[in-house]
Amino acid sequence: MSDACCAPGGDIMLLPCSGGSNVGQLSNQAAVELTREGFGKMFCLAGIGGRLPGFVQSARDVERMIVIDGCEIACGKAALEGAGVPLKSYLVVTDLDIGKNKDFNLNPQDVARVKDAVKDVLAVP
Repeated sequence: MSDACCAPGGDIMLLPCSGGSNVGQLSNQAAVELTREGFGKMFCLAGIGGRLPGFVQSARDVERMIVIDGCEIACGKAALEGAGVPLKSYLVVTDLDIGKNKDFNLNPQDVARVKDAVKDVLAVP
């Protein structure tokens, strides 16, 4: 998965919802930063939702994955379910007491909270 395969969490598939709200973009930004830091690798949720065979098979084959949905609408979770991919780990950004809105000026503290929550869900220090 990641060039840092031996780093904690280096083998994790990160699937952010990347939706059209602040919480979708927080999901995306957290996944981008975690990937840059060697904590897993961001993957294309749209490819899974589009049921593209290679993307679906990669998601089925990976041992560790987390879907990071922005809100309770759960588009990311639904994309996996529609493609027949088992949900392994799951996080909803609005469950972190971050309100959903259309302000795309992301707060760095909120991004950090999402990143920490991803690590907590996966129980990785």
